[in-house]
Amino acid sequence: MPPKTAQHRNQPTQHRAKATREHILDTAARLFGERGIAETSTNRIAVEAEVSIGTVYRYFPDRTVIVDELQERMVRSAEQRFMDWMSSRPQQPIEDLSTAIPQLTTEILELFSDVLATNAKLVRALVIGVQFHRSGIPELEPRLRLLLKVLLIQVLGPGDDEKYDRMTFVLINTGFAAVLRASLPSVDSHERRQIVAMTAQMIATWVQADLPAPPL
Repeated sequence: MPPKTAQHRNQPTQHRAKATREHILDTAARLFGERGIAETSTNRIAVEAEVSIGTVYRYFPDRTVIVDELQERMVRSAEQRFMDWMSSRPQQPIEDLSTAIPQLTTEILELFSDVLATNAKLVRALVIGVQFHRSGIPELEPRLRLLLKVLLIQVLGPGDDEKYDRMTFVLINTGFAAVLRASLPSVDSHERRQIVAMTAQMIATWVQADLPAPPL
């Protein structure tokens, strides 16, 4: 039998370390959602996670790093969901834009509202404790901007690059204002759908009004 390599010997330890790290993050997310960020100490996180405070500090030097990691984890989830959705779409311009744009806008807003609603209590804590601004999750905006611009080109066809940049900026900021509102813990699923539908219709009307007139 060949000897185990260092990689094989280290693998169980790496898996345990990753699991411990994720467990601490999950515990912190729950406590932040229940108590608020300012009211949740690293000691409390360690107690609730049933690990030593030294273990917490091994992975996260302070509470700010935990908050940043939770934001990053949520951003990655939203980003991946959007990329998966984009890859499932046809990759050519759409002929019937009057029908397609409202539907596409609704699907995008529903996708992000689902991600945030799944983490509703944590999102509320982050809004209060970290002072989200403009789009609500600043880290997500630049990362999604290029993807959304690609989507606009796919849907509308090649056009004015600066105009598409402005449209992307407005779409992200307008959309996230509604998505954050729709993801609050006090908002039920029916109200969330209404907020998404109204926002999608507003955005779609604006996009359609800005489209060039069809050739005669």
